[in-house]
Amino acid sequence: MYTASGKSEKGEKNELLAQYMPMVKRLAHHMMGRLPPSVEEDDLLQAGMIGLLDAISRYDEAQSAQFEAYAIQRIRGSMIDELRQSDWLPRSARQSMRKIEQAIGALQHQLGRQPRESEIAEAMKVPLVEYQSMLADARGHQLLYFEDFGESDEDDSFLDKQTADEASMPLPQLLDANLRACIIAGIENLPEREQLLMSLYYEQELNLREISEVFGVSESRICQLHGQAIARLRAKLKEDSWIVGA
Repeated sequence: MYTASGKSEKGEKNELLAQYMPMVKRLAHHMMGRLPPSVEEDDLLQAGMIGLLDAISRYDEAQSAQFEAYAIQRIRGSMIDELRQSDWLPRSARQSMRKIEQAIGALQHQLGRQPRESEIAEAMKVPLVEYQSMLADARGHQLLYFEDFGESDEDDSFLDKQTADEASMPLPQLLDANLRACIIAGIENLPEREQLLMSLYYEQELNLREISEVFGVSESRICQLHGQAIARLRAKLKEDSWIVGA
C-alpha cells in the first residue's frame, strides 16, 4: 500500500521510527531526573519505544494534531504504565527531604545566607556522605505537589505528580504572578552552581547526564545538587507560606 506521498506505508512508518527514536531517549532521560535511582533507564526506553510504535500504528494523518505531539503523549503514557507496574518509590524519600528542608530553613534564618552542604549535614547530625546519600535517594522529589496547596494526603499517587504531562494538570494554573516571583527570587538566591544547574535542566532542557558533562562531575553528583536546590526552594516557599503543612 502506498500513501499520498508516494511512499509505501511500511517505508513511511520506518522513517517515522528512525526520526523519533532520539525523542524517546530524550523523554526517558528527562523523566529519569524525576525518579529514584532504583528505576532502570533501559526499562523506560523499552516502554517508550513501545509507545512510539503504538503511536505510529494508530496515528491518522487526517487528525488535526501533529504527529510529534501525539507521539509524545503515547510515549509518556507507555513509560508511566511501565512505572506503575513496579513498586519503585522508597517511602522514606519524602520524609528525608522534609527533614532536609526543615534544616535548610532553620539555617537560613540563623546564618542569613544559604547554608553549605557540610552545615546542613551537621545540623541534621549526620555525616556529610550520609546527607548526600539522602539527596540521591530522594531523586524523585519535586518543587510542588497538589497537597502543598491544601491538606496533605500521603496516599495520593506520587507517580502521577512526578510524571504527568503538565499540559493536562491544573497545577500550572495555580502558578500566578506572585508565586512565580517567589520562585524566581528563590532561584536567584541559590548558590551559583545550583542556579546554573536549574537553568540547564529546566530552561535548556538538558538531562542530568548532559549537565554532568558540563559540570565535569558524575551524574550522581548532579542528582545530589538538583535535590539540594529543590530543598532550598521548597524551604523558601514554606517561609513565604506558599507550601502548607510540615
